Order: sequence, then C-alpha cells, then structure tokens
Amino acid sequence: MKPFFAALQFLTAIPIPAALGGTEKDLEKSIYFFPAAGLVLGALLAALDAGLAAFLPVLPASAIVVAALIMLTGGFHLDGLADTADGFMSSRPRERVLEIMKDSRTGPMGVMAVVSVLVLKVALLASVTGAVRPALIILMPVAGRSAMLMLMGALPYARPEGGLGSLFLRSRSSLWFIWGLFFLIAAGLAAAGWLGLAAAVGAALATALAAIYINRKIGGITGDTIGATCEVVELVPLLVAAAGIHRGLVA
Repeated sequence: MKPFFAALQFLTAIPIPAALGGTEKDLEKSIYFFPAAGLVLGALLAALDAGLAAFLPVLPASAIVVAALIMLTGGFHLDGLADTADGFMSSRPRERVLEIMKDSRTGPMGVMAVVSVLVLKVALLASVTGAVRPALIILMPVAGRSAMLMLMGALPYARPEGGLGSLFLRSRSSLWFIWGLFFLIAAGLAAAGWLGLAAAVGAALATALAAIYINRKIGGITGDTIGATCEVVELVPLLVAAAGIHRGLVA
C-alpha cells in the first residue's frame, strides 16, 4: 500500500508519515493510485458538506467545500493553472511559453484563470442539489486526478531538462490512460448511475481536448499543465449535473 500513501502525500496536504510511502520508488509507482487519492478527497468533502447542510444554505456551504478542497491539496494544482494560463495566453513561441511557465511570479492571466475556475466551481456546486449532490462532490476530485493520469499516459514530457512531472514519466505507458478512463467511468456509474456516467464521459472528453490543445502549444506536458488540466476537468462533472438539473432531467 506504500504507493497509495505516496499518492496521498504527493497530491494532498493530508499528513501522511514518510515511512508509509516516502521513497522515490514509491512515488513512481503511485501514479496508478492518483484516482484513488481523488476518491479519498471526494469522500472527505462529501462528509464536510453533509455536516454543513444542517447549518448553512447551499451557496455558502458550496464555497466552504471548494475552500476545503484548496486546503486539502495545498492549492497545488491551482498554481499549475496560473502558470499555464500565463504561458499559454502570452501568444509567444513554444520556448518562451515554457520559460514563462517556470517563472514563480503570477501574471494577470494566471490570476484571472484561478479566479474564474474557483467562481465556476462554487456556482456550479451550488446549482447541484438533492440526492445527487454527495455523489457529484465525490466525483469532482476523482475526475481531476483521473484526468492527470490519462494526460500523462497520452503525452510525453515537454521539457528536455526534465522537471517535477518527469519523475512519473520514466516508464510512461498507454495503460495509464486506460486505467484512468476505466476508474473514472466506474466511479461515475457507481456514484450516480447514468448521470455519473454522463459526467465521467464529459470529463474524459474534456481531458482529450486538453491533451490536444496542450500538445499543439508546447508539444507535450509539464507539471503545470497536468495541474491545470486537473483543475479544469474538476468542473465538468458539476457542469453536466447542473445542466441536467436545469433541464429537469435530474430530480
């Protein structure tokens, strides 16, 4: 189970003793457990939301759940989203885009991307009510971490000098994409039936589009683009559910 705990150590701010999965070998093997780490995050958020429901209306409860997700992950992927937005929206050549993404300072496009994603998460989550709400809260981080796995299985690393994400790509396999997709579909079906399936398919399509866009921009992935994809794909299950509720397709 050390690779599972290594995935939790890497993807979350949950205090996990280093002895449970602190080696580089454990971290390399942890990639298959990324979706499972998302499941842990989703379960914690769903439990929090259930407790908040007794005291707060849906909008502030949704804001607290989104804030809790940021705290549980240390804002790790939001930083990647900001760096990716700064680089990709700069309209510069590939080499310059990669340089901009390495800059630790956050520019205006990065700020706007982070604010937009967080506002959308709160608004969409507040629109998902009723019996399906706990299932969609669980599915949201599962979709994001499954997307990370699928993206790493589909594209090579973009930086010749390597980086944080390159550690996982030493033995890159197309099986990563298949496992991420399978986990996402299975989790969607188990969590919310046909609605969960639709949400999972939507998240998989969003991941595929992100992979195409990223590959065209920089010819592969970086740690920042992996994190950015996670953040964006997390929106998709909520978007599908909100649309279904709005159209009267979900009770």
